[in-house]
Amino acid sequence: MIYLDYNATTPVAPEVFRAMEPFLTAEFGNPSCDYPLGLRTREAVRRAREEVAALLGCAPDAIVFTSGATEANNTVLKGVAHSHGRGHIITAATEHPAVLAPCRFLKSQGFDVTILPVDGTGLVDPGEVRRALRPDTILISVMHANNETGTIQPIREIGALAREAGVLFHTDAAQSICKVPVDVDVLRVDFLTVAGHKFYAPKGIGALYVRPGVGFTPLLHGASQEGGRRAGTENVPYIVALGEACRLARERLPVAPAHLRGLRDRLHELLRNGVPGLILNGPEVERLPNTLNVSFPRLAGCDLMGGLPQVAASLGSACHAGQVAISPVLAAMGLPASVALGAVRFSVGLPTTLAEVEEAAAMLLQRVLRLTQS
Repeated sequence: MIYLDYNATTPVAPEVFRAMEPFLTAEFGNPSCDYPLGLRTREAVRRAREEVAALLGCAPDAIVFTSGATEANNTVLKGVAHSHGRGHIITAATEHPAVLAPCRFLKSQGFDVTILPVDGTGLVDPGEVRRALRPDTILISVMHANNETGTIQPIREIGALAREAGVLFHTDAAQSICKVPVDVDVLRVDFLTVAGHKFYAPKGIGALYVRPGVGFTPLLHGASQEGGRRAGTENVPYIVALGEACRLARERLPVAPAHLRGLRDRLHELLRNGVPGLILNGPEVERLPNTLNVSFPRLAGCDLMGGLPQVAASLGSACHAGQVAISPVLAAMGLPASVALGAVRFSVGLPTTLAEVEEAAAMLLQRVLRLTQS
């Protein structure tokens, strides 16, 4: 199998596995305990927190470990809402369900929610954010980079608007880490979400950046772990893994984007040359360097990829029992159903090779030829 779905999840890096392995066996202590076994795990958690903070450009005590991006997003949205009791929340139509679903829940609890439109490339207009602001706005949540199209949002501009208005600002950066630089001060965010399994750490671990001085009601109540912001005994092996993945990301960031972009663009070139009318979904420039979302004209993505079990990629539509559901992201971008039906997202990763990209392109072109001539 040629794996071209790194936006869905990534394999655990060998360095990450080696770092976490001792904490799955011999170093099993509870970080809350004061004897040596506990003190060693407490120190490991401290070091991991420093690595996450170094990657994001913040102080270690601004980092809260979570079970992943879904928990982090829910913590921000519900935590800010519960702290205020009522108010208005702004988000965007192309957000991940881990943001849109909590927003729908909060709307059912009496909060007002504005869902901003996007343009044909998936971009939010900062002017729309400014126009949506109200005296009772308590939170803006706009993702850094879209998981389907790779569209990178104008987060710095939106962050500046939020600061000017005195409104808290959250961005889900689950897809950004290890692909593009992420600095919380540059982005002017109050909250930022990290998901470990998107950059070579295990599933089930993530982090939330919380700007110092910003308060919220915790999602989980119990003991006083994570400075009272997230109760529960720390998942030490996975926290160590996240720290090591962040260390590797910081080390690789100077070269990773160019490497990923080269592979992505080679795949795009081969497909574009072999498929007349191939459509790029998303912006040409302002997108993640690893992400290619394209629509194959007059073909359904499920038919195309259904005959290619050797290539792993994600579809822009879901096919079940003869019915097709188009991606809400592509629908929000205004893509006609016929175009969205043929969408496939390819996302390369650091382990991807040029030979894999070229072999996958050859198989895809052969499959397109077979389908269009049948």
